Amino acid sequence: MPSAAPRASRAGSAAQDGPAAPVTVVVGEEELLAERAVARLVAAAGPAENVRHVQAADLRPGELATLAAPSLFGDGCVLVLHGAEDAAKAVADEIGAIAADPPPDTVLVLTHAGGVKGKALLTALAKQRVPTVDCPKITRMGERMQFVRGEFRAAGRTVEDSGVRTLLDALGTDLRELAAASAQLAADTTGVIDQAVVARYYRGRAEASGFSVADRAVEGRLAEALEMLRWALAVGVSPVLITSGLAQGVRLLGRVGSAARGQPDAAVAAEVGAPPWKIDRVRQQLRGWTPEGVARALAAVAEADAQVKGEGTNAGYALEVAIREIVASRASR
Repeated sequence: MPSAAPRASRAGSAAQDGPAAPVTVVVGEEELLAERAVARLVAAAGPAENVRHVQAADLRPGELATLAAPSLFGDGCVLVLHGAEDAAKAVADEIGAIAADPPPDTVLVLTHAGGVKGKALLTALAKQRVPTVDCPKITRMGERMQFVRGEFRAAGRTVEDSGVRTLLDALGTDLRELAAASAQLAADTTGVIDQAVVARYYRGRAEASGFSVADRAVEGRLAEALEMLRWALAVGVSPVLITSGLAQGVRLLGRVGSAARGQPDAAVAAEVGAPPWKIDRVRQQLRGWTPEGVARALAAVAEADAQVKGEGTNAGYALEVAIREIVASRASR
């Protein structure tokens, strides 16, 4: 998006202060954050019984003007147009025209996934200085940790980093699940939320995640890794998530191991896209590994990934073979 359009400070932060603008576009792929931004904008529009949610792909030329027209009874109208990137060209042109001259007593909220599709509409709205709320996909560990901290802060609770990491280890990357778990912990516990508190609620999942299996495998703890694998499969962790955890664990060995010696954890973390606490742990795990061993382990994980995704008939057996190969790769120096 061109920089001319006003923006909110951060995904998931307040969409706007004060009354809603006549037109606002919520841009980004992070669905939960986009939904929250839309809800705030609708609430900021004030009491309006006439709130309409419409999919842009379903609109035919001319329908948008009718939907956005003010009521004969003078009631306010809030029109939420979802998936503006899917609007037909004629409809996109109508959106631009309405944004340039919004009907009175009508608030138009658009959602757009961003990216190349429908970019011309975003460019047109930016030229009109339509306010924008950014909700980009959260992909980095640090951003997910920040999200979880924000959930507890909004609930008036304090959470330690150890609690945040344990929750992420237990539940993975899905923001909806993380938000629900944070709300439950905030409601059901007292005092500071730390690793022990989170583990009491999510012990099975926290101890049996793909990342926990990977940690034990790269540390050469074969018996514990296999036991953790069986627990993970027993509690319903997807084999694909376990191979993902193994892949990330082995890749970090290679990336951290190839970083220049003497670099502080923070510098390496910025380079490889992992939090500093993780870099410190990987550096400890690197003892006993060689570049050749890491390459061998990566090949084992790639084979397991292919087996899990359809080439094999027994995902559990494929994962066990991969874990044994990873441990052997560490031991063969």
